[in-house]
Amino acid sequence: MTTVSARKGTPPPPSLSSISLGRKVKDRGVQALVYLAFALAVIPLVSVLWTVVVNGIERLDASFFQYSMNAVSGSDVGGGAYHAIIGTLMQVAICSLIAVPLSIMTAIYLVEYAGNGRLGKIISFTVDVMMGIPSIVAGLFVLALWLLTLGFDYSGFAGALALTILMIPTVTRSAEEMLKLVPNDLREASYALGVPRWRTICSVVLPTALTGMVTGVMLAVARVMGETAPLLLTIFFTKAINNDPFNGPQASLPTFIWEQAADPSQNSIDRAWTGALVLIGIIMLLNLVARLIARRAAAKSR
Repeated sequence: MTTVSARKGTPPPPSLSSISLGRKVKDRGVQALVYLAFALAVIPLVSVLWTVVVNGIERLDASFFQYSMNAVSGSDVGGGAYHAIIGTLMQVAICSLIAVPLSIMTAIYLVEYAGNGRLGKIISFTVDVMMGIPSIVAGLFVLALWLLTLGFDYSGFAGALALTILMIPTVTRSAEEMLKLVPNDLREASYALGVPRWRTICSVVLPTALTGMVTGVMLAVARVMGETAPLLLTIFFTKAINNDPFNGPQASLPTFIWEQAADPSQNSIDRAWTGALVLIGIIMLLNLVARLIARRAAAKSR
């Protein structure tokens, strides 16, 4: 009798329908919080883009891409950013040619060869320190070494060296993480066929991680393309067109925006907004082209 009464006093187990309903409520709640967080994160981005487009579209015309600011004062109507666009593309191209190979080779060494060795730890620590270097410190370093100590003049190449210091740690870390995501089974299968390590890396590991590595490179390019402080210290600025990045001051879009925004004239402010819009457009275009190239390369490797 005691056992029967005890069993009668215990509550019945929850039904499967109530458990399923509770899980659905929790899932819906978490999903709503995720959507809310996404909306809060997108609002500032959309606001910035909308502000730049609204203020920069008015001055966006063919003359803005065809003329420089040579012999054009801040209050004058007209002028353009041709000299700044050319300078930015040259500086970022030189920076990428230097930084991307060095960064990828560093990432390959850290993932494929270093292991737990002392040299790998030193390199990894150095990359972490470089990640936190302020951009103006990179500019000061190039100014002190390249310009003051070695005696070179202001140039686009000096600006590219400063941007290289900022680009290397970003590309190295992103490439390292992508290489770590490559399954070890692919490496072991290649080794089992008698393929040497260097060829395995070139033919198996790098093609597998290519898409993610390209994304990391473009994120680094987007970061350095908008830097202003190191360029002010290394390339100075000029209103004339300079197609030689190794001789003389050279303009760039960030310094162009800084110079025009500092002028109280409305015409200069309009040119600054349009320069910002063009800079965003170039970054978006480069990202699109890089993703298309990465997809085609990945499809061919398969």
